[in-house]
Amino acid sequence: MAERRYDDKEIAAIFRAAAETPPSPQHEVPQDEGLTLPDLQAIGREVGIAPDAIAHAARGVDLRPVAAARMFLGLPIGVSRTVQLNRRLSDEEWERFVVQLREVFNARGRTRSDGALRQWTNGNLQVLLEPTEAGHRLRFGTVHGAASASIAAGFVSLGVAAVTAAVAAFSGTLGEALYGIGFIAVMGTGMIVSGALRLPGWARLRSRQMEALAAQAATTSSPPNDIDNQVGPRSIQR
Repeated sequence: MAERRYDDKEIAAIFRAAAETPPSPQHEVPQDEGLTLPDLQAIGREVGIAPDAIAHAARGVDLRPVAAARMFLGLPIGVSRTVQLNRRLSDEEWERFVVQLREVFNARGRTRSDGALRQWTNGNLQVLLEPTEAGHRLRFGTVHGAASASIAAGFVSLGVAAVTAAVAAFSGTLGEALYGIGFIAVMGTGMIVSGALRLPGWARLRSRQMEALAAQAATTSSPPNDIDNQVGPRSIQR
């Protein structure tokens, strides 16, 4: 098989991940030619980057996570990632990975095995390890249950306010019921806004956590503390 070659965008991503600061290449690499991993490692040696760091960063580029989000009124109410690892996780590696899951998501969770299928779940958050012809596939998925419930309750409150207003208007008592109707409407609006404001930041955090965990599972050379550095503050919200 022909040796893997990286195009100019992948080269930039590899050096950015392998070094603390992005590289400043003197010459642009033609996209139809590219460089092999040994080529990149040779360049890395010249600028003081270890070959192992280049190889680890290259493996990260080879990961092709499939991102998806469940949207509601334009808001990301659910986040998922599917990653082909192109390697098999041993029982010991899966156990260590579960420890990482518990630390990153600050949750004990529950593990379950069904033949070759394995999973770790904690409320709405689930991580599945599935066998494929090329190795294993990781599937992450979660829904912000609290925000969903808050938004749904808010719309129910607005519906109650609307129905109450219609009934009061029909019976000629709208003026008397106006204060109560307004209170219900304000409460419902507040619940919707409260739930909506939590979603964008939560979705970004979960996306970073899932991608960092997938990169950790794809290689055995990444230090455990790398994930904490990438995802920032932890959150117990699933």
